[in-house]
Amino acid sequence: MSTTVWDSEGWEHGNGGGAGDTIQSPAEATPSDPGYPGAVAPAREERTGSTGAFPSASHTAVPYSQAAPASQPPPAEEEEEVNSYDWDEATLPSREIETEKQLRPAQHSGGGDAIDGKLQGLRMGQGLSNTPASELDKFIEDHLLPDTSFRNDVRAVIDVMCTFLKERCFKGAAHPVRVSKVVKGGSSGKGTALKGRSDADLVVFLNNLTCFEDQLNRRGEFIQEIKKQLHKFQRERHIWVKFEVQSSWWSNPRALSFKLSSPQLRQEVEFDVLPAYDVLGHVSVYCKPDPEIYRRLIRKCTFLDKEGEFSTCFTELQRNFLKHRPTKLKSLIRLVKHWYQLCKEKLGKPLPPQYALELLTVYAWEHGSGFTEFNTAEGFRTVLELVTKHRQLRIYWTMYYDFQDQDISNYLHRQLTRARPVILDPADPTGNVAGGNPNGWNRLAGEAATWLRYPCFKNKDGSPVCAWDVPTEVDVPYQENQKSNFFLNLCLLLLFLFLFIVSRASSA
Repeated sequence: MSTTVWDSEGWEHGNGGGAGDTIQSPAEATPSDPGYPGAVAPAREERTGSTGAFPSASHTAVPYSQAAPASQPPPAEEEEEVNSYDWDEATLPSREIETEKQLRPAQHSGGGDAIDGKLQGLRMGQGLSNTPASELDKFIEDHLLPDTSFRNDVRAVIDVMCTFLKERCFKGAAHPVRVSKVVKGGSSGKGTALKGRSDADLVVFLNNLTCFEDQLNRRGEFIQEIKKQLHKFQRERHIWVKFEVQSSWWSNPRALSFKLSSPQLRQEVEFDVLPAYDVLGHVSVYCKPDPEIYRRLIRKCTFLDKEGEFSTCFTELQRNFLKHRPTKLKSLIRLVKHWYQLCKEKLGKPLPPQYALELLTVYAWEHGSGFTEFNTAEGFRTVLELVTKHRQLRIYWTMYYDFQDQDISNYLHRQLTRARPVILDPADPTGNVAGGNPNGWNRLAGEAATWLRYPCFKNKDGSPVCAWDVPTEVDVPYQENQKSNFFLNLCLLLLFLFLFIVSRASSA
């Protein structure tokens, strides 16, 4: 008999091996362990973020920090979806993920479908650019919020996959394998998925991976075992879903990608399954991890020259960073992501990772508004203006790591003095999600400058919408020079000894 619990945003779901964000082992799960409902997600390569409807226009704006928690479940359209961290460019080094996507087998679709998709994208682009600023909320509600019925169907499919990975997948393995938890990653977990997108990322934390290097060196063997068991699962036909496992062109891939379909679903659901080292253990929403975890991460990434390589280990923190944000902020993130997709269709690659735009949106809201209710057009304009100022961006957060520990502080100062733009992953200080792609930022900035002249940024009287007053950089604490401090302290000690000797000599 399943236990029904309510998650932090007031949504009912069953705990345990269901479609929750974190599926713990039976021994670890308790009736109070929340899960998170599932839903559709953005395109495979642009995975990032939660759903949400819009608060009533008559709602009085209050600072988010003062907003009271919901006392009852919100309306259906606010339901949380099935984190991404998307396994988009934010998680995987950009050059390798782009290569891997190019090598993946092409998805079969009719030529008519491809043309229809392009026409729909063109219509959506014209629709957004010509939408008056005052109607952007309605545009999001009509075109970007995921369909509730399909979201429920996808949640049921993800439920099946979570149960499979948790309870069955490794039972027949040659060596004992223990899954500590399964965590949903990507836009589905954070609640910023777009309408019509159906994919999900599942991070499988394995107790057999005991260090960062284990994840790097052994992930391939676990991916092969999952793939083997999926084929077996398909042959047994114990369930109504159909698996189509995609081939991997990498000897040591980061993720296993496969598609799942059923007669009840109107389209296929794409999955990425990623094995990961459970460095965090139990994650509390409001507590910082032990600084030793980040010291170890920094040492290993610096030694291997693989900064950002182990972002999957911090999936829960990446998800929590966004998951409990105001509904309307998540809607603004959806709008920015939709705009990014339009830019991608027009410009092609290279472009900055979508996750960088998602974080930029959070930053703009934090420093420009901070209220649960705000003007969507103003927030949208602020984000695009920050894109045009990308050469000045230096953004970071201290929610999970800060400057208190000397080793972490030294590393952060090095990261934050690198060539801009700098946008540090709020959960992984080794990941600069905005770095290494100046040409992509230049191209996106040019498109942003063009969009700022469109009707979606004009008031009813024709005047331009005002942007929020947001700085392009976050101040960095002053770093004292340790070498200078040593000599200063040494001089003070010698002066003290000299005065002490002189005073003793005078008294004698």
